[in-house]
Amino acid sequence: MPIDKVDKIWMNGKLVNWDDAKVHVLSHALHYGSGVFEGIRAYETDKGTAVFRLTDHMQRLLNSAKIYLKNLPYSLDELVEAAKETVRVNNLRSCYIRPIAFRGYGEMGLNPLDAPIDIAIAVWSWGAYLGEDGLKNGISAMISSFQRIDPNALPPAAKATGQYINSILAKMEAIYGGFDEAIMLDSRGFVSEGSGENLFIVKGGVIYTPSTSASILEGITRDTVMKLARDMGLEVVERDLVRSDLFLADEIFCTGTAAEITPIREIDKREIGKPGEITKKLQEKFFAVVKGEEEKYSDWLEYV
Repeated sequence: MPIDKVDKIWMNGKLVNWDDAKVHVLSHALHYGSGVFEGIRAYETDKGTAVFRLTDHMQRLLNSAKIYLKNLPYSLDELVEAAKETVRVNNLRSCYIRPIAFRGYGEMGLNPLDAPIDIAIAVWSWGAYLGEDGLKNGISAMISSFQRIDPNALPPAAKATGQYINSILAKMEAIYGGFDEAIMLDSRGFVSEGSGENLFIVKGGVIYTPSTSASILEGITRDTVMKLARDMGLEVVERDLVRSDLFLADEIFCTGTAAEITPIREIDKREIGKPGEITKKLQEKFFAVVKGEEEKYSDWLEYV
């Protein structure tokens, strides 16, 4: 999706003009993918702009950095405030927020430890990642021939830039195949996740989702949906799923900061159908929460 230019980007502790937010062509991360990042959304509410689970996202950024032996030069509180400041200065009522911490210019080669660490936070207006029609009516998906990264090859718990080449290959395969999204299997052949989303299926009124043993990224929207569903009296089970579980599901939806809660209407030409009742109820509850309409979950909203 195209990026809508705004005024300022936060870089290494300072707000700089959008066009001046540049890095050197020999930055380590450009050559070796040695960066970690987050995707976060801010929503317009009756009380002003609120970032959804901002602290949780920034903590995951720090966790990803720790896995990759990066000591970030800013604390959790400083990163949270920097994100709020960037939204404020750009006068955005709702937006997507992209923090990234990457190894910069100064070192080349596979030993990254002496490379400086740069941090940036950018914001821009961004609609439904998989399209407004997909959000309402569901998307088509295919099971990719590309296997999801294995924990002993790359750590799925980290949201690292270089790792997303794996997802890009799956996404391109799906697009060229005439589908909206890819679903990846893990090294054991069990269902893992989409190219950038976690997966849920509904069968017999029970919600199932792959566990961390299936090489998933522990999504914050995934965690949100599980808590909302259980609070609504629905049973949520984390377990291994096979592809036939997808084909025979009553409902399927995917979750993520960008995707929010997007139904899947078809997988590998097997029709799942229109968005089901549980999917629609969770969608309705989720959007009420992020828009500040559910006081019970007000702690998840961090106002700018």
